[in-house]
Amino acid sequence: MKIEDAVLQREWLVACRSDELTEQPLGITLMGERVVLFRNEEGIHAFKDLCIHRGAKLSLGCVKDGNLVCPYHAWEYDSSGACVRIPQLPEDRAIPGKARTVKYACQEQFGLIWVCLDADQSAPFFELPEWEDSKYRNVMWGKTLVEAKPPRVIENFLDVGHLAVVHVGYLGVAEHTIIGDYHVIQEGNSIRSEEIAVFQPDPDGSGQAKNVYYTYEILRPMTVKFTKRDKETDQKMSIILTVAPVDTTTSIAYGILSFNYPMNQTDAEIAAFQDVIFAQDKPVVENQKPEDLPLDLQAELSLACDRMSIAYRRYLKDMGLQWGTA
Repeated sequence: MKIEDAVLQREWLVACRSDELTEQPLGITLMGERVVLFRNEEGIHAFKDLCIHRGAKLSLGCVKDGNLVCPYHAWEYDSSGACVRIPQLPEDRAIPGKARTVKYACQEQFGLIWVCLDADQSAPFFELPEWEDSKYRNVMWGKTLVEAKPPRVIENFLDVGHLAVVHVGYLGVAEHTIIGDYHVIQEGNSIRSEEIAVFQPDPDGSGQAKNVYYTYEILRPMTVKFTKRDKETDQKMSIILTVAPVDTTTSIAYGILSFNYPMNQTDAEIAAFQDVIFAQDKPVVENQKPEDLPLDLQAELSLACDRMSIAYRRYLKDMGLQWGTA
């Protein structure tokens, strides 16, 4: 079932990692819509994954001379989505003007491929300074599927109170569950928390338990960020989490981890640790009720430590997001 939401139609939603798209077309599902991605000499393109002729999946075809070729009757579509060759037609016969597929806006940023289903009203893109900063090492995480709607997945990421419970021994300590008071700062388009002290068993690999300081930030409805800072060394680690709806029940999550200090682990080992952390969150998030994130702040009981998730709910309400919210 296609997801109808005006806000999400305008958003840049993560489709896949750049390295997932090879020479062959790649079929994905985004907001319940079948989409095909392919590369040619002009760049990356995203079309509705449907041949206008007999409804075949274009992603089952191939790329030939820069054109996307349907696997059924070999109709060829150029970068604009127009059909430029129909093998069954005589050479002197004009190709019908209706012979074209739907083209979506598509761009490659931060090692990910993004699609906007409403090219005419696409929302602004967020910035990621760490990606361009040579002091940072960037590591990709995902693709990860989760049987929950994106707002619930994202709010979990913004929730500082669960670290010492769900991620005890990794991101928190059972004896240190109290979260100190903090405020949310809104400046222009930026919505972020003050630094929040979080006591962790081994935050820097030294084996020493101590406080580190988390800052959470809302970048877009489906993209958020946190930064962990060690005040003693000013070492920083940030994670971008971006989540897109695959269909009405499943979401897809990707992350970008950035470090301004040396790490002894490989990219694969760092990503594997994130898999462990996310696997601890999944059974909780996949079973929350209601599945839609309540935007009415009276619907669930909140504490002062929930200020960032409250800010996210208010942000979604102000944006007018309806799907995935209640």
